Amino acid sequence: MKIVIASPAHPLRGGIAASTERLAVELQKAGHSVSIYSYSLQYPSFLFPGKTQFTNDPAPMGADGRPLEIITCINSVNPFSWIATGLKIAAIQPDQVIVRFWLPFMGPALGTLLRVVRRRTRARVTGLVDNIIPHEKRPGDRLFARYFTGACDDFLVMSRSVGEEIRAFSDKPVVFSPHPLYDNYGELQDKHTVREALGIPREARVALFFGFIRQYKGLDIFLRALADVPDVHALVAGECYEDWATYQQIINENKMNDRVHVVNDFIPADQVSNFFSAADIVVQPYRSATQSGISQIAYHFGLPMIVSNVGGLPEIVSDKVSGYVVSPDEKSVAEALADFFDNNRSDAMRRGVQLEKERFTWDKMVRMLTKAPETRY
Repeated sequence: MKIVIASPAHPLRGGIAASTERLAVELQKAGHSVSIYSYSLQYPSFLFPGKTQFTNDPAPMGADGRPLEIITCINSVNPFSWIATGLKIAAIQPDQVIVRFWLPFMGPALGTLLRVVRRRTRARVTGLVDNIIPHEKRPGDRLFARYFTGACDDFLVMSRSVGEEIRAFSDKPVVFSPHPLYDNYGELQDKHTVREALGIPREARVALFFGFIRQYKGLDIFLRALADVPDVHALVAGECYEDWATYQQIINENKMNDRVHVVNDFIPADQVSNFFSAADIVVQPYRSATQSGISQIAYHFGLPMIVSNVGGLPEIVSDKVSGYVVSPDEKSVAEALADFFDNNRSDAMRRGVQLEKERFTWDKMVRMLTKAPETRY
């Protein structure tokens, strides 16, 4: 088929861009022709608290060894761009349009360009929905989400909780397929070498918090839990999207500066493996969640996880097999950390991770996206 993906992509940074590029490669391997229509303006500054929306990573390559076709044209706040992009997509007469949706703010742009496409083609429109209602709610969320869902023929979700939320907006077919592995970040490095480079003692017990930092991700929960397990080091790697002083105060109050190692910046793709190689376990004490790309990076690197029992996270991690599923509070996280390290669970849980990761393949998502739609949970 001729497939168009409307989604952030290079040179935009972040998990959605990276996973879209990986999906495009897998669709090419399955024999499809793929082009990505990305954003010339993704977020206005008031919606993006980070330092930059762009990456210095090289352009991603396709399955044929050539750069992926990425057309930069969607301006999220310019209606003329929405119509123009719809006309561009319609002009190539795709068989299927796959649209990433993660924030209702994008609803007007995506809903409009899809309506232009639908009027001029017979393309099937599939919403690949990361979130339908965001973790941090804003006025207009439901209206914008409804406008988007009205332009789709069917949906694929990566957590069942998002599938249930879509039911408030549409009765069209919804397919569940868990987030595949992020297997594009290289291989494990020598643990002692990367620890030395990061200033972490060679034999330390290390728990990793990875990814951008916002209140709903619960870094404060992790740091307070750390105070109750004094022989564990924390490696915190990711750009803070809010005031770091809140977290630094917890570190100072509990005299943990010598065992909390912080890289407060966006981590480029070629450095991701260093942080996972340095860790023994990954901690995701999220207050709210749908699915998480961090879990799929952990699976790729063979690391057990501690995740909260919220959203789709318990669908990804099997409790006491590939990690722990706990309440998002400091006592529960501390108990899981203590059990993991004090009872030497690492080897057993790493074996569990290897067994579990077989569930998260890219070819499964490709099959689910491209086959005839019907509701499948």
